[in-house]
Amino acid sequence: MTGHAPAWVLHVDLDQFIAAVEVLRRPELAGKPVIVGGRGDPTERAVVSTASYEAREFGVGSGMPLRIAARKAPDAVILPVDAPAYTAASAEVMATLREQPGAIVQVLGWDEAFLGVRTEDPEAYARHVQAAVLARTRLHCSVGIGDTLVRAKNATGFGKPRGTFRLTEVNWLGVMGDRPTMELWGVGSKISKRLAAHDILTVAQLAHADEAVLIAEFGPRMGLWYRQLARGDGSSVVDDTPWVARGHGRETTFQQDLVKRAEIEQAARDLVAQVLEDIAAEGRPVVGVGLKVRYAPFSTKTLVHRIPATFDRDTVLAETMKLVEKIEPDRPLRLLGVRAEMAMPDDARDGHTPTRSGW
Repeated sequence: MTGHAPAWVLHVDLDQFIAAVEVLRRPELAGKPVIVGGRGDPTERAVVSTASYEAREFGVGSGMPLRIAARKAPDAVILPVDAPAYTAASAEVMATLREQPGAIVQVLGWDEAFLGVRTEDPEAYARHVQAAVLARTRLHCSVGIGDTLVRAKNATGFGKPRGTFRLTEVNWLGVMGDRPTMELWGVGSKISKRLAAHDILTVAQLAHADEAVLIAEFGPRMGLWYRQLARGDGSSVVDDTPWVARGHGRETTFQQDLVKRAEIEQAARDLVAQVLEDIAAEGRPVVGVGLKVRYAPFSTKTLVHRIPATFDRDTVLAETMKLVEKIEPDRPLRLLGVRAEMAMPDDARDGHTPTRSGW
């Protein structure tokens, strides 16, 4: 491996990460269906954070209500979420990745990262990474290999579990072309439905779609971006700049639906207080607030509101409560979430810095 070797992007994705961490702590669970979510009680309102491959065979998936998951896999072991344990395991994995020769590491979350490497044999490099992670953490990972971030990310799914797969400009449409648009990184169910309304159903159709149609539906920036995703194009630069949160949010699922306005308002105030504590150490002003509302049985709505940059706690609370006023009256509330968006460190805001009084 030299500086003249070809540049590659590797996407490292830990297999069933949260469930795997739990199995390491409880070896007797190996090979059994394991579900992690909430406080581990399927009689409470909570969703699945992750499911082992054995549990997935019963149709259990992330985001599914825990009670439904328990019905689908009645013999599954259901465990509570233990975020500190997953954070510690993730730190060990990322430290291992940073030790790989010549690697630039961009962390994406607990269980995944991009590696920028130069090598003549990316598959051999990927297998070396897998062995290093396994030796240090006893966790398995899959590695997608690509010539762009998008292609590497999409490649990983073909390598799971414990394998590698390469997607480049050469084989991208051959592999991805006939697949539904929702399989693209960055295209969810809502976007795929909007594309389907224009008879754009597959990756290849999106890659060759009329840009005027996409711009009319999504706007000039996002419309062209979706077509770029379908072509697998984009940046090949792995950025190891430390990630900076754009905002912090908190949400709570109520065990009993809330209907009374006073109870909803108090729940919102409690969440705002928690969010303000989360961002207190950031040293950046709040520039927007958001509210996530889930009505019973399962209808979700998100409200957002830009505000003048401020450090004032009372202002953030007041602006959030303006969104609370828009919650439909007398409609049972299942979940409530609050989010505060902050100015990014490199944002230019007319050269003015808000006074930090009241923070």
